[in-house]
This record gives sequence, structure tokens and C-alpha cells, in this order.
Amino acid sequence: MKKVLLLATLTIPSLAGAPGIPGAFREIIVPTDEYHQVPALLHVPQGSPKEKFPLIVCFHGKSIAGHDISKLFREGIPRQIKEGRKIEAVNKADGKLYKFAVLAPLAESWGINPPQLEFILNDVLKKYPIDADRIYLTGYSAGGWCTLMSMTESKHLTSRIAATVPMSPAPMYPENYGRFKLVSDAGLHSWYFAGTAEPQFLENSLRCIDSTNHYQKGLVKLTKHGKAHTGWHEFYDPAYRDSTDNLSIYEWMLQYKRKK
Repeated sequence: MKKVLLLATLTIPSLAGAPGIPGAFREIIVPTDEYHQVPALLHVPQGSPKEKFPLIVCFHGKSIAGHDISKLFREGIPRQIKEGRKIEAVNKADGKLYKFAVLAPLAESWGINPPQLEFILNDVLKKYPIDADRIYLTGYSAGGWCTLMSMTESKHLTSRIAATVPMSPAPMYPENYGRFKLVSDAGLHSWYFAGTAEPQFLENSLRCIDSTNHYQKGLVKLTKHGKAHTGWHEFYDPAYRDSTDNLSIYEWMLQYKRKK
């Protein structure tokens, strides 16, 4: 009996995931094309057997890229969950509490590009209880680039996204700035964050906002702050509220489902 108990005790930690990965997350592998794959962190809340969760795909900054998945906890939503915050919100429209699934893929360099995201979404939608009508994208710096590129790459990908929150997004490829009609056609709402002390990133955000407004107004909002190329931790905190509508980014996301 003692041997059985000892074996059980030694086995339990392996069920929680890889060393250094908090129990709220599991480390998974996701495909980025037919031949390649990358590691990712996945958080799926507890729920009823048939419940499907809204999904937030989180894109990291350039300094996180590589092969050390623990770096994902330095910033963004993975950091929020690691520090004990619950990524959930009440939808103002129906009064229901929604718990978010969170996926954070780790790129080898720079960030995840749109074709890779298509493969990743196809994979996780098959394997996990995800609401395909509530897929949200967010990222900071290079992760903001990933978010914007995914919004403006193809009609198919844009139509899969319910809403986006780009924070201090890095500039896109020139051709993507001419594709914001995709955003308009999909009715895709975006909440930009950028600082006056990071003029390049603020200018890029304003350019994207203007490009969206050229086709359709009312799809974008901007939080202009006084910080440099930092400060994202404050905005990813579920306790943060915008001064204009008193919403967290999670409450704001839930207002939107993908346009069919």
C-alpha cells in the first residue's frame, strides 16, 4: 500500500503540466502549417459538459519569441492568470458571466503570421470546447502586429474574428494597409491602445483607425495613454476600466460576435 501511495504522489505533478507551467495552463503543441508546429499555452475554464467558451488568442512581443515558453508569463493575459486573476466578464447584453479560454502560441521569431493562425484555429476548434462565434485576438508590440495582420490578410480569416484589442501595434506590411475594407465588410470592432510617449506606435494605430474609418465609422476606439512602450499589464488587468464607457477589455469583447 505504501508503494502505491508513493507512486500516486509522484504521478500527480505530471498531470498539472510541464515544470514551471502554472496549473491553470497546459502546454500544448499547435500546427502552423502541414509540416511545422509550435508550443502554446492553453487555459480552458471548468464548465458544464456541453459548454463552449469564448477564446482569446494572445500574441506576445518580440522579446518573448524563441523556445522558452515560460517567457509568455512575463506580460499579457498569461501573466494575469499566473498572478491569480480570473479572465471572465459579465456580458452587458445578456447579463451572463462568461469565462474565457486563453491560447498563447509561442513564435520562434517575431510573431505568428496569419496563415499560421488559420492552422492554429482549425486545430484548437476541433480539439477544445471553443465558441467559434467568439474568437478574439489581442497582442502587444509585435503581438499587435500579429493582430493587425490577421485582421487584414484575407476575407476568410477576418470573418472568423469577433473583435480585436491591438496594444502598441508594430507597423504592418505596406500592402496590408490597403485591405481595411476586409475589416469593414466583416463588421470587425477593434480597441486600440497606444501611448503619446511611443509616437511610432501611436502613429501606426492612428493610421489603422483612419483606414477603418475610411470604409466604415464606429468600428474602432482608441485609448491614448501617457506611457512609453509599456503599460500593457494595467490594461490587461480585468479590474481596468476605460474612462469613456467604464468597460474592461473583456466586457468590451463580449459585446461582439463574428458577423455571419
